[in-house]
Amino acid sequence: MPPAGQCLLWLGLVLASVCASLESAAPSNSTTGPLNVLLIIVDDLRPSLGCYGDKAIRSPNIDQLASRSLLFQNAFAQQAVCAPSRVSFLTGRRPDTTRLYDFNSYWRVHAGNFSTIPQYFKENGYVTMSVGKVFHPGISSNYSDDSPYSWSFPPYHPSSEKYENTKTCRGPDGQLHANLLCPVDVADVPEGTLPDKQSTEQAIRLLEKMKTSASPFFLAVGYHKPHIPFRYPKEFQKLYPLENITLAPDPQVPAGLPPVAYNPWMDIRQREDVQALNLSVPYGPIPVDFQRKIRQSYFASISYLDTQVGHLLSALDDLQLTNSTIIAFASDHGWALGEHGEWAKYSNFDVATRVPLMFYVPGRTAPLPEAGEELFPYIDPFDSVLESMEPGRRVMDLVELLSLSPTLAGLAGLHVPPRCPVPSFHVHLCREGQNLGKHFQLQDLGEDLHLRGNPLSRQQRFLVEE
Repeated sequence: MPPAGQCLLWLGLVLASVCASLESAAPSNSTTGPLNVLLIIVDDLRPSLGCYGDKAIRSPNIDQLASRSLLFQNAFAQQAVCAPSRVSFLTGRRPDTTRLYDFNSYWRVHAGNFSTIPQYFKENGYVTMSVGKVFHPGISSNYSDDSPYSWSFPPYHPSSEKYENTKTCRGPDGQLHANLLCPVDVADVPEGTLPDKQSTEQAIRLLEKMKTSASPFFLAVGYHKPHIPFRYPKEFQKLYPLENITLAPDPQVPAGLPPVAYNPWMDIRQREDVQALNLSVPYGPIPVDFQRKIRQSYFASISYLDTQVGHLLSALDDLQLTNSTIIAFASDHGWALGEHGEWAKYSNFDVATRVPLMFYVPGRTAPLPEAGEELFPYIDPFDSVLESMEPGRRVMDLVELLSLSPTLAGLAGLHVPPRCPVPSFHVHLCREGQNLGKHFQLQDLGEDLHLRGNPLSRQQRFLVEE
């Protein structure tokens, strides 16, 4: 990664490019124009959130977003692996079409020149920007996060990201290790920061620049935590005392389970603190006291993530962009925490494939904010008393992450891409997932558009295509 001076130069060039490309347009922040999109993608987050009924988790900022959103209770990824899942929901095609089940190919080369959802928004006049882990890095996104196809400017990656898997975890022996469990003193880590903190700061800088733009924006922000290693500010451990951590309710490997259905969680076994346990392969088990520590650090990582989401959404409020910005929040897949004797991802158990999925749409899932009103004020998860917040509305239907692309297009008033033929390797733009627009109370759409002063028709503004 480049040194700090070069990173600052890169940032200056990108922000200057944003300004230069938009300076000819008259500034406008009116609710009558196209809706912006803020897409928040989280790495390895199962629905262990207060808004999904897990009362042990302190996630007040994500819960607050859910309280003003349409929340899908039973949303599932196409595959419990980062690269295949992300390529799938960002192209709107199933892994059988992208021909990606691992990390080792680029769909435009090995399957077809399929458009992506940011590319589609870009081709429809949006400024598209990527911060953090959106596409999986490496071969699966052509070592470029699918740039320049998907993005108006080079994607941003935090400079501290390169330390994630290095020996920065101080163990009981006082030495630095590459551990699974890695609570840190942020002041002591290289660069004095963490990747997700840097991503939040960069996303806020871009929002500040886009506030004065007449062009709508599509900003995707990808957060690393709670992906392993569990490297997070150590103070978040205090929210989850070990004596309060319970074990998985069904911790045994099911009798008669076919070996092909079991994931031996090899990525965890490679960490130094897990290697020291000398576990048997493939089934373990992990000692009970270490199981509690894994669960503690996963939960603490969620609360740390929640603070970053909170700061990002609070900035959206401060910039008065909440009345003109769709917010979509999702994870690429889940993560097992001892259920069925499983840890991590890669399996097809519910805990590895089920994900949080919610959409905030101004004037649709919550009333438009009044002047000066804050929809998403920052909430400190360390507050001794947190207000319980229920989702704005729940949808119990079984849905797929594959639906993210057509749903965002429809919510933003773009034409929803047509259904893919079979086969569709030769088709540049189509979708294999359903548009979830039918769940957004369409009978009131005309009234809401009138309130927004939007002259477009229902068909133009919100196409509902199954």
